[in-house]
Amino acid sequence: MLGGTEFVGRAFVDEALSLGHDVSVFNRGTHEPPDGVTALRGDRTAPGGLAEIERGEWDVVVDTWAWAPSAVRDAARLLADRAGHFVYVSTRSVYHYPTPPGADETAPLVEGSPDDDVALEYARAKMGGELAAVAAFGDRALLARAGLILGPHENIGRLPWWLHRVARGGPVLAPGPADLGLQYIDARDLALWCLAAAERGLSGPYNTVSPPAFTTMGELLETCVRVTGSDARLQWAEPETILAAGVSAWTDLPIWLHGETHGAMHQGDVSKAVAAGLRCRPVEETVADTWAWLRGLPGLPSTRADRPPVGLDPEVEAKLLEQVRP
Repeated sequence: MLGGTEFVGRAFVDEALSLGHDVSVFNRGTHEPPDGVTALRGDRTAPGGLAEIERGEWDVVVDTWAWAPSAVRDAARLLADRAGHFVYVSTRSVYHYPTPPGADETAPLVEGSPDDDVALEYARAKMGGELAAVAAFGDRALLARAGLILGPHENIGRLPWWLHRVARGGPVLAPGPADLGLQYIDARDLALWCLAAAERGLSGPYNTVSPPAFTTMGELLETCVRVTGSDARLQWAEPETILAAGVSAWTDLPIWLHGETHGAMHQGDVSKAVAAGLRCRPVEETVADTWAWLRGLPGLPSTRADRPPVGLDPEVEAKLLEQVRP
């Protein structure tokens, strides 16, 4: 596992250990890996930083890298003759935007290069990572194009923000419509499918999120209320009202999207992955396990420094709640 101590990488390590696999974790050492792994240290962006993985053989290598694609290129090249399969956790953002609803793995892609050695816009960086993986491993490279990823250890803060907000109770601004379909994947389900797919020798791109409308905005937020046991009262607002107030979808109100951005994120065709065994646990389990993890922390969870903070300003929410009060 290249990385393996935060969110998605941590899910891969935990699930691989639970399946009885021998797991090596290669990272810089800024976060301690879980017990039971072989810890390898190195900074893949530094000269000589891959020295710890210049020896050894592995059945599967998993990489979640999202910055300069040259780091994927260098690691993949180094490991190509000593590893059986390469799993690159990519993103559906590699499709040219706006991705039409129902798009599958054949949708047009953004440009990218495996040789870019500077931080890039997210979609181009992931596209370059895909190209690097395929250049080194060919038909032994699996490209897992995920979308919205939720679950315990989330370091973006989307579901954690909603859980903390609902837990505070009182009236909660809920972005409508309540029956708005959501498409996401629990990081643990992503890991389980990728590990099984690699073991079977699957290769190429797969859209790895739940089927469209696996849950709804209403079901997600009602589950947050039920799991936290708070007295929160969801007050639904129409998209036009929210947007007119200058509130941004996705960042101010995490997970929620409207218009063509909703179609691009929450209405992708995942039939290829489902046919290959992708299964998603109920939303209740994802929400409950995330809340249990949050409650076990001494404070707020840490979030990635390279991503903007998410969540609605309480004063803005209060003003909007006045507009939509029943």
